[in-house]
Amino acid sequence: MISITCPIQPALDHTKRILFQPFSLGKWFVLGFCAFLAHLGGGGSLNYNQAFDRTRLAREGHLAEWAGAHLPLVILLGALLVVFLLGLGVLFQWLASRGAFMFLDGVARDRAAVVEPWDRFRDRGNQVFRFRLVLILVTLGFLAVVVGAGFLVVLPAFRAQAFGRSAFLPLLLVGGILLLGLLALLAVSLLLKDFVVPIMYRRDLDLPVAWGVLRQELLPGHGWQFLGFYLMTLVLWIPAALLAIAIICLTCCVALLPYLSSVALLPISVFFRCYSLCFLEQFGEGWRILEVPEQAGPSV
Repeated sequence: MISITCPIQPALDHTKRILFQPFSLGKWFVLGFCAFLAHLGGGGSLNYNQAFDRTRLAREGHLAEWAGAHLPLVILLGALLVVFLLGLGVLFQWLASRGAFMFLDGVARDRAAVVEPWDRFRDRGNQVFRFRLVLILVTLGFLAVVVGAGFLVVLPAFRAQAFGRSAFLPLLLVGGILLLGLLALLAVSLLLKDFVVPIMYRRDLDLPVAWGVLRQELLPGHGWQFLGFYLMTLVLWIPAALLAIAIICLTCCVALLPYLSSVALLPISVFFRCYSLCFLEQFGEGWRILEVPEQAGPSV
């Protein structure tokens, strides 16, 4: 019987064992670095502060005046900024794909290492990286098509200034397609992170083969359990978010800084990594990934 609640307590026990039995500050910083890399692709670990007062510049009108007088330079700088941001996004995806295996290995084997897993999972990480890039391109293409279709639907009504049922219903249909498509793409991304990467790790498989294992061995007959897993994950994020807020307040917002946030919030990252692994273990002993040290017997 596949349960969505039974893995919670083992995940908590593993988190306590990995991070607090015994507590090692060095281990936290190294494992936190792996978590930092693994989360780069989501963009949640980065925080930027504006270095200039845009409100003041806009109020004085200097920015608009300068941009109008140097339009070719503004266009060039804008293009360079777009290229830079795209390159940065690709770099983050690459680091996150390698970091996903590094963090998984650290949690599974209860160890803090960077160089060895970075080298060992190079090929597997690069496969995930290429898949993520394709997924991003598919998402951007889907958004362009659906948003473009929605614009074409509403354009005649906008020109005629008549927003009646004839315009509302097609726009509602386009919105529904957009929502369903984004949910499907999100499901692919979540399954990749929570289960396909562990399958690749456990069985030493290439990415396409791991997707096949998920579709053929795990999902059939258990679709509702996987859906329940993600609904439970959403529920568990409520106390996790409250814990994160408490940690941020106790550290005077130091826990918001890049990398340090991954270290300070490491118990949350480890727990959710363990939760998916404990859920996977219910499919049989062959799916056990978390290595638990054997208890030493009584001395004679």
